[in-house]
This record gives sequence, structure tokens and C-alpha cells, in this order.
Amino acid sequence: MFHWQGILVGLGCFLMIGLLHPVVIWGEYYFGKRIWPIFLLLGIGCVIFSGLTSSLVASSLIAVLGFCFFWCILELFHQERRVQKGWFPKNPKRTYKE
Repeated sequence: MFHWQGILVGLGCFLMIGLLHPVVIWGEYYFGKRIWPIFLLLGIGCVIFSGLTSSLVASSLIAVLGFCFFWCILELFHQERRVQKGWFPKNPKRTYKE
């Protein structure tokens, strides 16, 4: 018997990471690192919701999304450093602490 559920969760994880990285870049550009609590609340909400979901695949995907949101917090601070190093453009409408 072929178990496609693991492949589905792996693909979902791959897509979530791939889609959230540009969200981190966009969020840091327009709002800076001060939006990290939004990612924290989304992550907590997803983890709680995953525990309430009866389907194993859906629960796994929602939990992975929640932990991807937690990863976004760390990545947001890393993105700020990448902008300071000049690897990504600064938003001219924002002020930056050097």
C-alpha cells in the first residue's frame, strides 16, 4: 500500500516555506521587524487549531504552517540584518537605526 499522506505533508511544507519567505521580505520592507507579534499569534493559532483537527493530514499541515509562522519571526530579524548589509533594498519611506 502506498502512503501518499507523507508526500502530501512534505509538499505542503515545501510550499509553505516557499510562499512565506517572500511574505517575510515584504513585511520587513514595509513594516520592519515590529510585525513579529502577528507571526507569533498566527503560529499559536495554527498550532492550537491543529490540535483540534481530526484529520491527521490536515492537522499535520496546519501544525507545519504554525511552525512556519514561528520560523518567520526569526527570519524577520535575519532579513533586517540582510537589509543593513545591503543585500536587499531599504524602503526609502522608513527610517532605519544604524
